[in-house]
Amino acid sequence: MGMRILVAFATKYGSTREVAEAIAATLREEGHEVDVQPAGNVKALGDHGLVVLGAPLYAGNWHKDAHRFLKRHRSILESRPVAIFALGPRKPPSEGTWPRSREQLDGALAKHPWLAPMTTALFGGVDPPKKGKEPRDQRDWQAIARWASEIVS
Repeated sequence: MGMRILVAFATKYGSTREVAEAIAATLREEGHEVDVQPAGNVKALGDHGLVVLGAPLYAGNWHKDAHRFLKRHRSILESRPVAIFALGPRKPPSEGTWPRSREQLDGALAKHPWLAPMTTALFGGVDPPKKGKEPRDQRDWQAIARWASEIVS
């Protein structure tokens, strides 16, 4: 049996939850025991050997619940492996928004200088729901599964 992993997420409309659940599914396929929880609901990290934290970028800022999670659990996270992901760009990589989103994620993580993630990933995001309009969805499910598999290899 593999390790026990927590996948914590913050979300506004649910697309980050879907990514967290996809990451958990991949980790389970690799033989790990995985708990998926909203970051704001996590009271203790218990015996999770790895913590994966994900949140969306909105208007250049990483979701507040992700920052709160890091502050609340800092004493334990300083000595545990942590993998970080963010959902950001809602346009294809060819349109040039991805480097700016990467800078925004790096800036958010710089607010926690004690944090040394083993890996970070930026995935495409989804337009907020609008009545009568089909949202753009830039999530690359294969890239998400590949990243999840790499963090435990």
